[in-house]
Amino acid sequence: MSDTPPLDCLVIGGGPAGLTAAIYLSRYHLAIMVVDGGKSRAAWIPTSHNHAGFPDGINGVELLERMREQARRFGTKIESGQVTRLERDIDTGLFTAEWGSGPVRARSVLLATGVTNRRPPIDPEIHDDAMARGLIRYCPICDGYEVTDKRVGIIGTGERGVAEAVFLRSYTGDVTLVAPDGAHQLASEELDRLKAVDIRLVDGPITHIEPGESTIAVQASEELTFDSIYPALGSDTHIQLAEMVGATLTEDCCIGVDDHQRTDVDGLYAAGDVVHGLDQISHAMGEGGVASTTIRNDLAKLSPLLRDPVGEESLDKLESGA
Repeated sequence: MSDTPPLDCLVIGGGPAGLTAAIYLSRYHLAIMVVDGGKSRAAWIPTSHNHAGFPDGINGVELLERMREQARRFGTKIESGQVTRLERDIDTGLFTAEWGSGPVRARSVLLATGVTNRRPPIDPEIHDDAMARGLIRYCPICDGYEVTDKRVGIIGTGERGVAEAVFLRSYTGDVTLVAPDGAHQLASEELDRLKAVDIRLVDGPITHIEPGESTIAVQASEELTFDSIYPALGSDTHIQLAEMVGATLTEDCCIGVDDHQRTDVDGLYAAGDVVHGLDQISHAMGEGGVASTTIRNDLAKLSPLLRDPVGEESLDKLESGA
C-alpha cells in the first residue's frame, strides 16, 4: 500500500452530495474514489417533484444512476462497500480508510454518509412497497404537496411530532397525530398549538400497520385509516467515521463544518444530510459542489495542481476526448 500514491480525495457516500462532489473533483483532474454503502435515502423516493429540471419528476434510483454515470464519464472510480475505519496520520496528514477491499490512503476525505430514518413497526419489505406507493412518506418538504386534501397520519409525539403535524396542516385539513408507544405526553403549549389548527390526537401504542391498495391502516388505541402516514420518529446521523478522527459534532449530532464544508480536522470535509441542513437533494448537491471546490483549492495550497505543457500527444488526447 505504501508504494501506491494516495488519492487526492476519498469520497465516502454515494448519495446526491457525494456524487455531485465526485463529478466536480474528477473534472478538477484529481485522483478520487467514491466508496458507497448503497443506503442513500434518495433511493427511497418513488418520484421527486422538487428537483428542478424534471417537470414530470424523477425516481430516486434513476437519479442516482444518472449521477453515477456522469461521474464515471470523467474518471470517477465508484466502489460498493462500507467504510468501517478512518484514521489520520498526524505526521503526514494522510487518511487511511478500511473497507471491504482493503485500506485506501487519501490526502483528503469527504464524508457524505447521510442519515437513516427511524421506521415504524412494520416488515421491511412491506414498508418499502408502501413507500413506493406513497402510503408511507418521510419528507413533508419534498412531498407535502402530494397529500393535499388527503387524510394524513403523523406517527410521533413531542416537539418533533407536533412540528411535523402543524407543517402538514397547511396541505390538508385532515391531520391526526398518533403516539407510537403510549399516551401523548405534551406540554400545554403544544396542546394549545394543535388545538388551534384542529389536529386530532390519538394515543398509542401502535400495534399494527397494514398497507392496503390505496390506504394504510394503523392500529393504536383505535383503528385508523389514512391515505398516507408520516413517521416523525427522528433519524440516526452517520457520524462514526468523523468521531474516529476527532471531528467536532454539533449539539444535534451532526458533523460541524464551516461555510465551505470544512470540519475542524485538517483535510476532512462533510456535506449532505450528515451536516445540519435542509435534508433536500438540491441542498445536498449544492454542499457537494462547495465541498469539492474547497477541497481542490485547499490541496492546491499544499502543492500546485499544474498540468504538463501541451505536447502533440496531449493534443491528440484532448481531441479524442480522452
